[in-house]
Amino acid sequence: MKAVRVHRFGPPEVISVEDVPKPEPGEGEVVVHVKAAGVGPWDAWVRSGKSALPQPLPLTLGSDLSGVVDSMGSGVAGLKIGAEVYGVTNERFTGACAEYAVAKATMILPKPATLNHVHAASVPVVAVTAWQMLFDFAKLSSGQSVLIHGGAGNVGGYAVQLAKQAGALVIATASGKDAAYVRALGADGVIDYRGRRFEEGVKEIDVVIDTVGGETLDRSYGVLKRDGIVVSSAARPSKEKAEEYGVRALFFVVQVTTERLRKIAELIDSGALKTEVGEVLWLDEARRGHEMLEGTPHRRGKIVIKVK
Repeated sequence: MKAVRVHRFGPPEVISVEDVPKPEPGEGEVVVHVKAAGVGPWDAWVRSGKSALPQPLPLTLGSDLSGVVDSMGSGVAGLKIGAEVYGVTNERFTGACAEYAVAKATMILPKPATLNHVHAASVPVVAVTAWQMLFDFAKLSSGQSVLIHGGAGNVGGYAVQLAKQAGALVIATASGKDAAYVRALGADGVIDYRGRRFEEGVKEIDVVIDTVGGETLDRSYGVLKRDGIVVSSAARPSKEKAEEYGVRALFFVVQVTTERLRKIAELIDSGALKTEVGEVLWLDEARRGHEMLEGTPHRRGKIVIKVK
């Protein structure tokens, strides 16, 4: 089978498409005939050697996937051969960009019925990340206020929708050209980060969701209420600054589980949660997807690899 591989860490140029043996499932595992695989920032971290998790080389890139169950190992319940599934491969976020991929059975689920494979592959990591940031860590509740950095991004777009549905007052930062899109997702207000500093427009916020990091994260502590919380998926917050402002600050690595995927699928199938797919590439164009992660211009929305 064909797989998108790296033998050394580095820029997109280290990526190659190779023929490798088709995998076999172990206990609690499923082999998925991959129809589509997502491409996200964590894939760039793995490729470049910046992952927070150990990544033995060589490896196959990719974690988000949608496809059909091809074979199953022992100890797998609730799935059957031929089932259409979506989810992620494993906790290391590797192995999905291939014609066949091994996935832990506890990290996949029948895909949303209303989505095709390309759209389903765009969902798992970013939607579960948004869910965990808002509800597992920030404990967002109705009536609270939330500032979401990167509201037009893949995680940010889901965070805006989920926060609004939870009854929060939602403010998002985005570029001016994306303001209408972010409002359509449910944001009560949008701050064009290129034209105005967000701290001039908001204060006494209950929750900040940071998908940007850097200076944006550094400037976020001061807009929170005393004992408010900032949750970042982009960088580790400063404990010192959090203490200085009397707020809480958390960084986390997403944990995709069957139960969280089920919640997301229910919201999608009910029409409560919208997906946004950007560029769709073939397997042999995977390097282009990583070049887009590094800054090559591309359409808004999740980059997806379609597997023939």
